[in-house]
Amino acid sequence: MIRSIRALRGTEQSSDEELYATVAARELTAVAEATRLDLTDLPGCAGRVHDYFTAHPERLRIMNWGRLELVGAPLAGSDDPVRATMRRKTEQVRAAQQAGHLDPSWDPADILMFVSQIAMTWVGQTDLLPPDEGERIAFLTARRAAIVAAEHRLFPAVAV
Repeated sequence: MIRSIRALRGTEQSSDEELYATVAARELTAVAEATRLDLTDLPGCAGRVHDYFTAHPERLRIMNWGRLELVGAPLAGSDDPVRATMRRKTEQVRAAQQAGHLDPSWDPADILMFVSQIAMTWVGQTDLLPPDEGERIAFLTARRAAIVAAEHRLFPAVAV
């Protein structure tokens, strides 16, 4: 996996941590652009996250690889892009809570984790997908509907 990441960067000289930071920053930007965090509609956001990673499971694998292989590894001269994204989104959630768009009794980090983890529940379960393409599409459509319904129960969409 690290060779493919180095190929993306075009170097053999950078550390694994620096390479991962580069790829993670790029992937986090792509996810943010594709899924649009809308704090007044977390169920819709969860559906978009599910759609994105269902269409691009390899991107989730890269992010998971870094979490597994580089646990506790400091990023030399750089801020960890995952932590930076989490801090920024946590502040956005806190502001939405203060504005009355989200229940303030939830910890902002829990809201973000629940939305993302529920949204990605089925992404890594490729061994459970039906082999027939039509059945697979119907299966994933039903899973998406279940994800959106679960998120709606936790964090109902709020009229602005």
